[in-house]
Amino acid sequence: MTEELITMDDMQAIFEIIDLFEIDRETISVPLEKGLSGSVFALDDGSIEVVVPIGIPIREWLPELQAGIEGLGFSVSDEGGDW
Repeated sequence: MTEELITMDDMQAIFEIIDLFEIDRETISVPLEKGLSGSVFALDDGSIEVVVPIGIPIREWLPELQAGIEGLGFSVSDEGGDW
């Protein structure tokens, strides 16, 4: 069951990507349970929900997370770097 829950390392990796876009961390929602496939979507209140996939190492999923955030209309900050 522990593989189905996000870890502090997962959250740190998500924050690395979120910070590239200079998105306020308070506007991000990450369910504690991982999903079958990862997803990124906007909620009605303007926040962003990130569902971490089960069975894929978080570092391998980061490019998909970044692409999902870009798909919501965000751009990487000029000060953003490589993760």
